[in-house]
Amino acid sequence: MKFLGRTSPVQLDLAAVRAAVADVEDPEIHRPIDDLGMLGTVDMGRDGHVRVEIRLTTPSCPLRETFRAQVTAAVQSVAPGVAVDIMFGALDERARRDLAITLRGPDTGTIPVVAPRIYAVASGKGGVGKSSITANVAVALADQGLAVGLLDADVWGYSVPQLFGTRRSPVALSGLMFPVEAHGVRLMSTGFLVAEDEPVIWRGPMLHKALEQFLADVHWGELDVLLLDLPPGTGDIALSLLDLVPTAALLAVTTPQPAARVVASRVARMALDARMPLAGVVENMTVATCGACGHGTALFGTGGGAQLADELGVALLAQVPLDIALREAGDAGVPVVRRDPAAISATVLRSLAAALPTVRRSLVGIPLPLSVAGASR
Repeated sequence: MKFLGRTSPVQLDLAAVRAAVADVEDPEIHRPIDDLGMLGTVDMGRDGHVRVEIRLTTPSCPLRETFRAQVTAAVQSVAPGVAVDIMFGALDERARRDLAITLRGPDTGTIPVVAPRIYAVASGKGGVGKSSITANVAVALADQGLAVGLLDADVWGYSVPQLFGTRRSPVALSGLMFPVEAHGVRLMSTGFLVAEDEPVIWRGPMLHKALEQFLADVHWGELDVLLLDLPPGTGDIALSLLDLVPTAALLAVTTPQPAARVVASRVARMALDARMPLAGVVENMTVATCGACGHGTALFGTGGGAQLADELGVALLAQVPLDIALREAGDAGVPVVRRDPAAISATVLRSLAAALPTVRRSLVGIPLPLSVAGASR
């Protein structure tokens, strides 16, 4: 039986303290640290401080201070006011390898389905704000309490690091990478792997392999929704993702302009030819909203989103205005639904996230495994 300090009459139950700390989740793996073998000794020093040993997945773990805050809060939930000393170490190579094997799960030879709802956000041409739509929808879904992942599949023109205001490299564990988390969303982007001013010069086979690794070699954890931010057009990356993630539904983004609508229609037709279902259409930059009076001006014409939705036989899910708040949020690296939730654009984007349909792909044309009950080898 131990006491808090030399004169404190408050008794400290070290077993209860350890149980509380054991339930702390790794902020990247999203599982209790005790289950991951990351919790070491929990005891009390002669000075009355609780001492906790944490074994990080890597000595250079960028979330060390997050761990410190979470562990301290867990200890003090059992023993309010107690001083906490946290000693950080690192898993040895064997423990790292075993943990990676556990997290990977069985090798089935196929890309795992990482979420029950997957949306491939696509446009026919660049400059229509597809990535801004994707980023804000992701944060809005996370604000609903969902576990959300965002894969920036625009390998050459990646913008997710800027939109989320983070560029740190992902933590790797024996060939397994962990998403970079920001604003409640788990992120993966080529931009986390290269210098900001370094061009990505990859061709078809390398692009396909990179996308495979982003899906199979990234520990996304248990997601509710995965968003894929596709590059514009119908090139190699879009085709590869149709093969790698056959359960995705396409969300087509256009502006009111005929040129944007026509090329967005081509991407949607490509998806339909590959039997990928369509989730709907989003019209971005519907009007430019004046920051002073709130008046909206249709700078890019009208009707493109509605016409595309009619052509494809799907719903026009949202018409997103272009306002100063949306532009400033992108520059600041904080999605507008989080930075300025009262903005007109933020209100529409939250409604879009709430309106996303759950789309199931038809099983027609998809090979299914066949087993015969009682069959002998």
